Amino acid sequence: MSDTLQRIVQLVGDKKLRVSAHALERLLGYRLPIEPLIDGISGAVLVEDYPDYFKGPAVLVLQFDEAGEPIHLVWGLPAGALEPAVLVTVYRPDPDRWTDNYSRRNAG
Repeated sequence: MSDTLQRIVQLVGDKKLRVSAHALERLLGYRLPIEPLIDGISGAVLVEDYPDYFKGPAVLVLQFDEAGEPIHLVWGLPAGALEPAVLVTVYRPDPDRWTDNYSRRNAG
């Protein structure tokens, strides 16, 4: 687990989180309840780690919705701040762009 993901899991567990307007729109568009995703953050699979992202450290993680379908979430920390964890966006991974387990981008 990356340092960033570890920090995000801790913050989410402590209820120190924020959902961006963009992420909220995506959740509504997919008709996904947020509670299971928040509750499942400790079991999220790290896909990509962006510790030096200019807006603050961020991670792309894989989780599964209540129907067992894959979903990618981008969580971040504000630059120069220790909290809150911010859910930046949520999307369904395109199977043509990801490996069968949705945890690695297809080459090419």
